[in-house]
Amino acid sequence: MKIAVYCSAKDSIPEEYLQLGNALGQWIASQHHTLVYGGATGGLMTRVSETAHAAGGYVIGVVPERIVKNGRLAGNCDELYRVASMSERKQKMRDLADCFVCLPGSYGTLDEMLDVIASGTVTEHNKPIFILNYKGFYDSLKAEVEHMRSLSFLPQQEHYTPQYCNTLEDLIDKLTQL
Repeated sequence: MKIAVYCSAKDSIPEEYLQLGNALGQWIASQHHTLVYGGATGGLMTRVSETAHAAGGYVIGVVPERIVKNGRLAGNCDELYRVASMSERKQKMRDLADCFVCLPGSYGTLDEMLDVIASGTVTEHNKPIFILNYKGFYDSLKAEVEHMRSLSFLPQQEHYTPQYCNTLEDLIDKLTQL
């Protein structure tokens, strides 16, 4: 299975979050799955990809030229796609992946997550997306979605919705069931 992982590229985040990246990368490799990620260095991106690669996992990176020019190209990809823009990266990662995992992150993670959800909503794909809500990281996002639903901006029943997981164990359990 090809698992796209969206996550923080910041090194300054708390160590416990970085450890999530290590654990997920280790699990992906141990199950002989393929990691699809942004192909750049930093934070959780580095932890997931380096751990998966070091454990013998196959790693596919999709990196925009702007990130390459900024000197942040990862050196641990078994397969690398260089694309012109973040928009092309999102499309390529959606095309390559069988499912999506969102770890804690910032604007880029939210952008990638919402892109997958929006494209799933309009039936461009039907690939599952899992959001790790570690220690309530995405509670505010969940509340905003419910707010939109309460005002009828979202249907009461959607045909494509993300699946939230509160622990890494819960996330791994759901991935195992695919």
